[in-house]
Amino acid sequence: MGINALLTELLNARGPGGQEDEVRAISLRELKDVCDDAYIDRAGNVIGVVRADNGNDADAAIRVMAHLDEIAMIVKNVRDNGTLEVLALGGAQPISFGVCPVDILGDEKVLPGVLSYGSMHNSGGTSNGRDVLAGNVQWKDVYVVTRKSKLELEAVGVRPGTRVVLSQHWRKPFYVQDCVAAHFLDDRAPLSAVICSARMLHAKRKTLQQDVWFVLTTLEEESNAGALYAASRLPGETTIAVEVGPVLEEYGTELSVNPIINTGDQKGYYSRTVVQALIAASRRAGYAPQSALLVDFASDASAVLSTGIDAQAGCIAIPTENTHGFEMVLLEGISACAATLVEYLTAPRSGTPDGKKE
Repeated sequence: MGINALLTELLNARGPGGQEDEVRAISLRELKDVCDDAYIDRAGNVIGVVRADNGNDADAAIRVMAHLDEIAMIVKNVRDNGTLEVLALGGAQPISFGVCPVDILGDEKVLPGVLSYGSMHNSGGTSNGRDVLAGNVQWKDVYVVTRKSKLELEAVGVRPGTRVVLSQHWRKPFYVQDCVAAHFLDDRAPLSAVICSARMLHAKRKTLQQDVWFVLTTLEEESNAGALYAASRLPGETTIAVEVGPVLEEYGTELSVNPIINTGDQKGYYSRTVVQALIAASRRAGYAPQSALLVDFASDASAVLSTGIDAQAGCIAIPTENTHGFEMVLLEGISACAATLVEYLTAPRSGTPDGKKE
């Protein structure tokens, strides 16, 4: 399956944090074809390993992480009339979705609904109406119209804690010249890049000097819980997160094929030698890497590093317009990320001073 077909399948799969089953099934299927072993751990992460023929140092293993979950909503309250009050699940704002069709993931059934915050034709007589007129819609203003009674919703397992996601009706990719646009390219584009890199690495495994663990994580958007669980149990002392990277003037990043090499984020700074090696790997792959300090950002790798589980960490990102909105990436940007990863994984110390770890 090509990257475009895989990306389309992943975009159509629903994956709110803690309920990523549809995305998990696709990812496991793909890794099983190219890894020596692939399985789902107890936290819900998809794990795959490509073992080096000559690698026997467990500490030298590298973990590559991309996350399964998407930004979504969670039910806070079910009103007597069947309308749902919702909150953000992950880093979402109402502007991320607008008024739109949603799928309500009940225990027994998936129900349709419409994410709403009321009409623009209002006099401003209520706080909700004033927020709508001012364009300052907040989660307290947002509700989901179900056209079901509270009892009917209870019967199919819709209650506080139920996940609400953007409907499959609005998940199709939209192509603009050399770009693809869609909701949830975070993290479906990085997932596609990681799966592609696993395929490429499988074909080049004789060049590996250490095992590579592919870790497709749960709950990244809320807590990094899946990454922390996996990193504390799997071999290796280095984690590389594969992410989307914001295209913003303040970071000096642009929408192009050239990968963003993240040097630090809100959880701390990435390991200097890993950053250098990723930059060198991107150049060997034929690209001009974009170094950026992404202040308002975080990843599984920075979470693992900041808790002291890992000795080293880095982050490579696909340049992305409108992060956490209707996102846009270059299709070749996904391939560029995969190629850079393979270059790094086959020569993780190339391009660093004296080839030494920090």
